[in-house]
Amino acid sequence: MSHPVAGISRFRLTLRFMVAVLWLFAAFRLAHRGALGLVSEPLTPLVEQALLVFLLVFGYASMGMVFDRQLHPFSEQGLPRRPGCGRELGLGVAVGWTLAVVCVLPMLIIGGIAIVLNLGPSAWTWLVADVAFFALAALAEEVAFRGYGFQRLAQAMGPAGAVVGYAAIYGFIEARIPGSNRISVAIAIVFSVMLSTAYLRTRALWVSWGLNFSWKASRALIFGLAVSGVSSHSPVVEGNPMGPFWLTGGGFGLDGSWITFFVLLVSLIVVYRLTSDLDYRYNVPVIVPGGIPVDLDAATRKLHDSAMGVPEAVPSLVQIQPVSAPQINSELDSANNPRSAG
Repeated sequence: MSHPVAGISRFRLTLRFMVAVLWLFAAFRLAHRGALGLVSEPLTPLVEQALLVFLLVFGYASMGMVFDRQLHPFSEQGLPRRPGCGRELGLGVAVGWTLAVVCVLPMLIIGGIAIVLNLGPSAWTWLVADVAFFALAALAEEVAFRGYGFQRLAQAMGPAGAVVGYAAIYGFIEARIPGSNRISVAIAIVFSVMLSTAYLRTRALWVSWGLNFSWKASRALIFGLAVSGVSSHSPVVEGNPMGPFWLTGGGFGLDGSWITFFVLLVSLIVVYRLTSDLDYRYNVPVIVPGGIPVDLDAATRKLHDSAMGVPEAVPSLVQIQPVSAPQINSELDSANNPRSAG
């Protein structure tokens, strides 16, 4: 993918990437307005993410069918139903959970987290809705930042160019969130690079989707911490971190702490190593034999015989002699008169 696709110019690929980015921002706006007009305020975030996933998946699938003549546009976006995709998703969830625990443990040791629990029946119902919200939000991000547009940019500029370009877009969006700062933008860029690495190593979104979902949902729903400045995600657990700003990120959460930045840098190497088998399975080119099968021994022998002047062997003929009539009659008499034959 380091060179433009045969028959498609770099300019056309870049143009398709720009169309994909424009559709990304349009889908954000359409999903937000649609959710406001469909449901009441408590369900607006969940419905907005569901609409966003729908608009992105079907929008990019339409682009793949029209622009690229893709036969399987949904799978081409990074969602192939292949053997082991459930294990890939589980691998991403495990990595995301581990990252959350590694970042929270220093906070527990140095400062602590004041936790308030709400175990009412309605809280557990809303917890299920919040799990669905994070799953849809993570899927929307992966399709938006590792789907059709990312692939077209990778074909035009190479994988490194696509990783840097979409990391810059991800950081730009993070910078527009109220309460963000330089470290939060840097964390967003590193996190985007890590997710793009997971996609390029596996050629699918399963690992990156699971990692994105688990990293955010674990902090919000299990530890009750803020995610990008929003602390109202978990209806069951509400956590108030205590400690220095470089450790907790303050009201912005771990998305604005220095320890998260360094943990994510190390995690780049971890994700790279954990996806080695998947990289070998889906990125190593398959050698397909071509040409016409040739009997080298026979060709060499024929060439040697022609050079040495050896005549070609002529198969010997076998002649079948006819049987005479008297011999046939004597054999018949013997068969009819066995006594005379004796």
